[in-house]
Amino acid sequence: MHKKVAVILSGCGVYDGAEIYESVLTLLRLDQRGAQVQCFAPNVEQMHVIDHYRGEEMNGKRNVLVEAARIARGNIKDLREARVEDFDALILPGGFGVAKNLSDFAVSGANCSVQPDVLAFTQAFAQAGKPIGLICIAPALAAKIFGAGVQCTIGNDADTAAAMEKMGAHHQECPVEDIVIDRRHKLVTTPAYMLAKSISEAATGINKLVDEVLILAEG
Repeated sequence: MHKKVAVILSGCGVYDGAEIYESVLTLLRLDQRGAQVQCFAPNVEQMHVIDHYRGEEMNGKRNVLVEAARIARGNIKDLREARVEDFDALILPGGFGVAKNLSDFAVSGANCSVQPDVLAFTQAFAQAGKPIGLICIAPALAAKIFGAGVQCTIGNDADTAAAMEKMGAHHQECPVEDIVIDRRHKLVTTPAYMLAKSISEAATGINKLVDEVLILAEG
């Protein structure tokens, strides 16, 4: 039976939204494995807008759901419509949008809060014992989702790892091509572009993560 997987996107673009390569690699691997996928995003404004050509902040406002629809080719829903009972697993690609739009980790670090719709849905998944995959910077939210003691990785960035430890997570260093599995919490994490120097490097770890999440979904 094909597994049903929810994917939460945080906008469109590495510096102010979802990391596009990570998102597409995730969706590609899920499709290759025969999963049925539905993308979601919170219907909120982005923290700010970045000119990805110049790397500078721009004037204006953008909506996370509207921007994420670019990646999902329009096949996306407001996260408030998501129901945990409709899915077997959940995956969050990275990008600064996770730390700026799905949370305020980019500003507040260990004292961060998670956007209410994101927190409610991810915590409901954790409480239901369904597997979750967190990619790149997304594991920074792990302690907020699962509570103290959860094991995860963002690679080897010392400052980010220290903030995660302060929040209650147990950070494990991990190379770009590998994953960290917390079987007690059914959580799978991989560094992706926290470490990746190329799209193929990011793909190796993301493919492993997707595969393991689907294995865990088999129960």
